[in-house]
Amino acid sequence: MTSGPERARVWRWLLLLCLTLLGAGCAGKQVVVEGNFPTPLMDPLPITVGVIYPQAFAEHEFFDEAKGRADSDWLVKTGEAQVEFWDKVFNGMFAEVVHIRDWQTVQTRGGELDGVIIPAISDLQYTIPTHTNVKIYEIWMRYDFRLVDISAIHRQEDDALTVNPDERLAAWPITAYGKTPTAFLQTDEEAVNLAAVVALRDAGAHFITTFGAMPDIAAWLDDIANESPDDGINPAHDVAPTVAIPDERVAPEATAGSETSDDTADNTSATAIPADPAMATEHIS
Repeated sequence: MTSGPERARVWRWLLLLCLTLLGAGCAGKQVVVEGNFPTPLMDPLPITVGVIYPQAFAEHEFFDEAKGRADSDWLVKTGEAQVEFWDKVFNGMFAEVVHIRDWQTVQTRGGELDGVIIPAISDLQYTIPTHTNVKIYEIWMRYDFRLVDISAIHRQEDDALTVNPDERLAAWPITAYGKTPTAFLQTDEEAVNLAAVVALRDAGAHFITTFGAMPDIAAWLDDIANESPDDGINPAHDVAPTVAIPDERVAPEATAGSETSDDTADNTSATAIPADPAMATEHIS
């Protein structure tokens, strides 16, 4: 028969074990998105563009707090992958790309630029399996791209760069969808990473194939062609991107907070992530 002190030690040990198991059940999960992003195989447009990656874009991440003890917090960081991926896309599409990180670059390279592209992530949704062990995740992303003339980039007193939303040549959205193409992955983190990579590739394919077809972009390319007729710029430039997109990229119509279909409602939960701050006259670098 155990003594009082011994029983107390046993109860303390059991209590500690229970707390440890509970903590493990709701432990946070973190994913830093990584992938292999090919450069698009195409004839680049003979133009020079500047690119500004706002801080909210270059450091983009989303956080989802656990809804219950059996769930986990999720922190998914896409910023580094976003910059790496879009660098590949832009370098494949245009003859030269200039990263604009400070006012000195605006002054020294601005005269060479035909335009400046500024991307932002305005919305993100994802679905996760909650009642099954099938590790298939889905991610929807909405990008807002702006094209501005170099004259629209301004400097503040602290040397930060800003842009007025009214000073633009074109603005357009790109939507992307990514789904984990297989359930046979070792971890949830791997499944989320793969879904994000597929979504990025889908975004790149949409950007490339629709770029010259948009009226504002076509007008901009026409103006450049008229200024330099020997450059051979064709607004209806035919491209053949080699950004590999699995067949699962076709997504249903989705909006923030939308419900999943009846076929998946029992197995997934949808979460809407707050949008990145819209770029206006605030700092963009």
